[in-house]
Amino acid sequence: MRTTVHDVASAAGVSVSTVSRALTGGRVSPATRESVLAAAERLGYQPNRAAQGLITGRTGNLGLIVPDLRNPFFADVAKGVTARARSVNCGVFISDTDEDVAAELEAIATLGRNTDGVLLCSPRAGDDDLREVADPESTVLVHRRVPGMLSVAGDIADGTRQAIGHLRALGHRCVAFVAGPEDSWAGQQRLAALAELTAGGDIEILRLGSVAPTFQGGVLAGDLVLAGPATAVLAYNDLVAIGLLHRLAARGVAVPERISVVGYDDISLAAMSHPPLTTVAVPKGKAGAAALELLLRRIGGTDGSPRRTGAPREPEVTLATSLVVRASSGVAPP
Repeated sequence: MRTTVHDVASAAGVSVSTVSRALTGGRVSPATRESVLAAAERLGYQPNRAAQGLITGRTGNLGLIVPDLRNPFFADVAKGVTARARSVNCGVFISDTDEDVAAELEAIATLGRNTDGVLLCSPRAGDDDLREVADPESTVLVHRRVPGMLSVAGDIADGTRQAIGHLRALGHRCVAFVAGPEDSWAGQQRLAALAELTAGGDIEILRLGSVAPTFQGGVLAGDLVLAGPATAVLAYNDLVAIGLLHRLAARGVAVPERISVVGYDDISLAAMSHPPLTTVAVPKGKAGAAALELLLRRIGGTDGSPRRTGAPREPEVTLATSLVVRASSGVAPP
């Protein structure tokens, strides 16, 4: 038979109401809380989340909204979120908005009403729309910045500098940047970093597109790259870069002998492409786990426990990115 709160109360020698307070962060003495927790663990007690929610006002669930789960980047973020959530006994509802802003805003509103907090991964909506729909007290952004909202993001500018520095060192002086969606914050950050890098005048960056952030987007960009003078390409993400490799191979263009290709994200497929893809590694799972931790520190535990002392002190967390050099980049052709 399933262990009940009455069993825990009897084992700990306290009342049912005392067990409830001890398990939900209520006011009990440290000794009593320790006794109740020990009894609950010994008996294998699992709280009824619905009943607990009536007491604490919490659902025990969180929401994660992503633009496209077919992209391994977002799947890796989701794994980081769900792994951390399991460790604190949280449920996670995941919503895939298929790169649609209207669907994204609707998902924010829906999950905001039905969970204890929401993580927004690479949202496509504008800053004003996000401020209007998302509750800043129970929302954390992942790989996006909006003033006044908690966020976790990779150091996009530094990753871009590493990629272009690598190509410059290989002798490339004309690099094509295959841009992604116009409303992508990460894409805008890369463009800003590229503008700074070209200020010295020793390298030219040619912007191509905006293309869909998919394999097919990269395939379609392949002919645009070959029509220009670039000897190297920095792609919006790895899926675009892998699509480029596919199109270049179909056209009989040698990589990296004729043209070098660099991606962004370091998804698992990057090492499996032909040739293996040079890319900027973004700590995807770590970002998801860090964002969930920020959210829990903001809202308190999903069991109704109070916010943690002194947190969050820093509203914007930045994670280091790193260049992973593989076979798709090489010395510029003479």
